[in-house]
Amino acid sequence: MGSAKRSLRLVVILALLAIILYPLAWLLGSSFKSQEEVLSNASVWPEHWTPGNYPQGWTHFKSAAVTFGRFFLNSTMVALLVVLGNAASCLLAAYAFARLRFRGRRMFFAIMIGTLLLPGHVLIVPQFILFKQLGLVGGEFPYLPLVVPHFLATEAFFVFLMVQFMRSIPRELDEAAKIDGCSPFGVFRNVILPLSRPALVTTAIFSFIWTWNDFFRQLVYVSETTKNTVPVALRAFIDSSGQVTVGPMFAMSALSLLPVFLFFLAFQRMLVEGINTSGLKG
Repeated sequence: MGSAKRSLRLVVILALLAIILYPLAWLLGSSFKSQEEVLSNASVWPEHWTPGNYPQGWTHFKSAAVTFGRFFLNSTMVALLVVLGNAASCLLAAYAFARLRFRGRRMFFAIMIGTLLLPGHVLIVPQFILFKQLGLVGGEFPYLPLVVPHFLATEAFFVFLMVQFMRSIPRELDEAAKIDGCSPFGVFRNVILPLSRPALVTTAIFSFIWTWNDFFRQLVYVSETTKNTVPVALRAFIDSSGQVTVGPMFAMSALSLLPVFLFFLAFQRMLVEGINTSGLKG
């Protein structure tokens, strides 16, 4: 009976895994199909392999004197800056809310949590007007509106995540550090920061994935072709008449998943190690 339950559980898990991986397998298979076969062949794998989609997609923007690698560099730069900004600013804000005592702390924390109820698209217009007045839109580095807010702890989700994590750290460690002569910043640097590694890694993973996949905000603020990011560049495979270069677009879409997968794979290992080594030792 127990063996039958295990077998049934394994079958269910494999079925769910197949459902989850099917879109990815279809995308990968379609990246090797010709334009005609993509429209006529609904199977996952192509009948006639077309590896030329990859070099054709990579050089699709030769009229702008750039390859698709330029867009990978642009997206990587923006994503890493956002990761750095979220990790630094949200950690400091969370430390203030979780450990420091100041007037209006509960009210400010409630207001911050309340911002989670606002859809991101509702804020696009007022944010654009504000950044335009500050002179951050356009220019030689058009990514400032995409990066600067993340250095100001505007991601309430990550602040809340870190606050909840810090509340699980015993306050006796803070008191012991203060007895040893640590200032509030010393407590943060020597106690809170080392123990907050799992929360930081979680923030880094989600920040990178969300920023890499962001399309609308990057479309709004970045207009120059050579400075586009990967999601916006993929849209450029659709020309003004609505015609789509399907095969090369699928090929570049498949390649665009690789940095996200590698980033998650590397930081997932760090996340597990951080959880295993962050236990309190007597």
